[in-house]
Amino acid sequence: MLTSFLSTLYSVFLPISLPVIAGALLKRFRGMETRPLSTVSLYIMSPALIFETLAKAEITSADVMVTAAFCILNIVVLWLLCLAAGRLLKLSQPEQAGLALTTLFTNSVNYGLPLVLLAFGQAGLDNASVYVIIQIIIINTFGVYLAARSHFSAVQAVKSIFMLPSIYAALLAVLIRITESTLPDALETGISMLSAAYAPLALVILGAQMIGTREGAEASPVSARGFWSGMTMRMIIAPLTAWLLLALLSVDGTLFAVILILSAMPAAVNAVILAEQYDAAPRLVSKCILWTTLASFVLLPVLIGIL
Repeated sequence: MLTSFLSTLYSVFLPISLPVIAGALLKRFRGMETRPLSTVSLYIMSPALIFETLAKAEITSADVMVTAAFCILNIVVLWLLCLAAGRLLKLSQPEQAGLALTTLFTNSVNYGLPLVLLAFGQAGLDNASVYVIIQIIIINTFGVYLAARSHFSAVQAVKSIFMLPSIYAALLAVLIRITESTLPDALETGISMLSAAYAPLALVILGAQMIGTREGAEASPVSARGFWSGMTMRMIIAPLTAWLLLALLSVDGTLFAVILILSAMPAAVNAVILAEQYDAAPRLVSKCILWTTLASFVLLPVLIGIL
């Protein structure tokens, strides 16, 4: 067990830690702003990665259907558990919304995709891309609902999905597969270059964002009940729930490992954006993002080693 843990740390988390540390140092000592980099990642690198992966992915329609079924069931079950935990612990309405955002949405893009690529190779990334696209749709609909509640607009949420270039990249990749078309070599090479730049850029952004959330969390303390409930739900209850649902759906092999790892990721950085916009306990969400990310550097190697 110890040998497997150390091997995973060396082969997977050491390569990941270098750009993360670089991003954290740039933020701490040079005051690097992540918004321009996030824009480049969201509108250029991520769509290129999604398109290239889905266009060439060796996945079956059954894998896609199982992944979609899991994502829907997982969201529903975790949401119900969050409602129960919020009422049992007597959290305020904003804290309940913050707990749900922390629990339901993981950092599967900036952190999850590079991790899966290193841990499981191209086959893992193929399966992960389907999961990520479904998560993008869910967080821009159900995520907005959880954060906004009383002033939620279904129309605005649906519109927000179609403002994301990754959705169009996925649709184009599906069209390419259906028509059995191919891109010109020069265009395909350009897309591959952009796709290859995604992982290091995303990890640099992650490191800088960790410093940003740390500063925000330290400046504004939150309730212990809200914080520990968020940590427990995201890092313990969520992975156990995913494991049970995957077993219920009879998922195995690489798909099982990839979905489980992505479900065990730390809280999504995007969650604090929704929390700030709709006053859904942003201080609680920021602190949970920081500490679930730090905890993941211990828990995820153990989980990968077991798998």
